[in-house]
Amino acid sequence: MDPVRVAFSAECALLTEILAELVDADLDRPTDCPPWTVQELIAHVRTGVGRLADMLAAPAPPHAEVDAAGYFGGAKFTAQVDADRIAGGRRDALQVDRAALATELERAWRATDAAVAAAPTDWVVRTRHGDAMLLTEFLRTRVVEVGVHGLDLAAALGRPPWLTPQAATVIADLLTGGTPTPAALRWDELTLIRKTTGRAALTAPEKAAIDAASFRWLAFGR
Repeated sequence: MDPVRVAFSAECALLTEILAELVDADLDRPTDCPPWTVQELIAHVRTGVGRLADMLAAPAPPHAEVDAAGYFGGAKFTAQVDADRIAGGRRDALQVDRAALATELERAWRATDAAVAAAPTDWVVRTRHGDAMLLTEFLRTRVVEVGVHGLDLAAALGRPPWLTPQAATVIADLLTGGTPTPAALRWDELTLIRKTTGRAALTAPEKAAIDAASFRWLAFGR
């Protein structure tokens, strides 16, 4: 199996297990992705992991134009797009029974995984932003969505991060463009992901090490 697909299924399966343990009060907790609650953030993730099945059912663009790093480019995430994304998460949360969040997430990611397994490896899909991307490249963005928002959910629930090793490797490679982090930082993959996505603040020595090495990573917001 492709490592990206392995990471996607592993991270989704683990998140499904976590969600099955939640009680009703957990769902109303605030998150660091305001104004979303835990329930609304879960709904956003569920929509994101299920999006690819419909994309694969649509006609394929003639060729890819954007890779996974380009997908997260800041130019397309305007204030209006961000507002629509927030509103969509809140709408999606109202459409799913609170008791069925884990079941609905599992249904969505398994449908995506089955669709990916049945598609040619060089298949091209078109994203909701209009980008034409190779299937594997778009699936890489889904690993980021599930993994990084999993960190947000863990923080909101007061739990230790549960990022799987498979997903951590895929996300870290994407965020750094495959460039090794400066040795002085001594970051593991989880720390790198938290720091580069704004989930943890950079210290003054870390900023100095980054500047000294001219280290640059993918711009990535919440």
